[in-house]
Amino acid sequence: MVLELYLDLLSQPCRAIYIFAKKNNIPFQMHTVELRKGEHLSDAFARVNPMKRVPAMMDGGFTLCESVAILLYLAHKYKVPDHWYPQDLQARARVDEYLAWQHTGLRRSCLRALWHKVMFPVFLGEQIPPETLAATLAELDVNLQVLEDKFLQDKDFLVGPHISLADLVAITELMHPVGGGCSVFEGHPRLAAWYQRVEAAVGKDLFREAHEVILKVKDCPPADLIIKQKLMPRVLAMIQ
Repeated sequence: MVLELYLDLLSQPCRAIYIFAKKNNIPFQMHTVELRKGEHLSDAFARVNPMKRVPAMMDGGFTLCESVAILLYLAHKYKVPDHWYPQDLQARARVDEYLAWQHTGLRRSCLRALWHKVMFPVFLGEQIPPETLAATLAELDVNLQVLEDKFLQDKDFLVGPHISLADLVAITELMHPVGGGCSVFEGHPRLAAWYQRVEAAVGKDLFREAHEVILKVKDCPPADLIIKQKLMPRVLAMIQ
């Protein structure tokens, strides 16, 4: 049976999985679950993922619902090139270190930046106080500095000379605030150069394909009242 991936490319971890599968020629059937329509909250999708979140994966009768777990599953099952998740113990530990940090580090600040700058005012029709937005962008800059100084340092990629899962997860996170109009790479020349290397390693066409939705997010139509009422509690919980 064909591998099934439940994704919305608005979501940063969904983009990472999509790029990884495409880049490594992993055959899959994609089911788009439109977050802005609340499709992830449906009873039908709850039968795939009771937590009602994307991404989700079905491989025959086996279901998996967390993005890092899905990436590692695909890396092991399809025996992708070693640089994605190295066999070398210390190199693999560096990938694991980044993947463990990013959930409460970069992901949180990138998500908040997108929602406070674009999604609340444009999609939900809720204005964010200027001081809240300023605090959010300041938090983002702190985490960008950690990414640059602690993880990237003077290397070509986060773990060494080749792209890894860490780079893929990191760049898809950063494209959230980029899509929101944040000048993420200004003042961070090493990150700017790293971005170019990651895009080249993935392939510019695939990179742009995966990020088409997020780069147009400022033009999304406002949610209707029913969708807004359905989404608001989960959005508020997600960005706390």
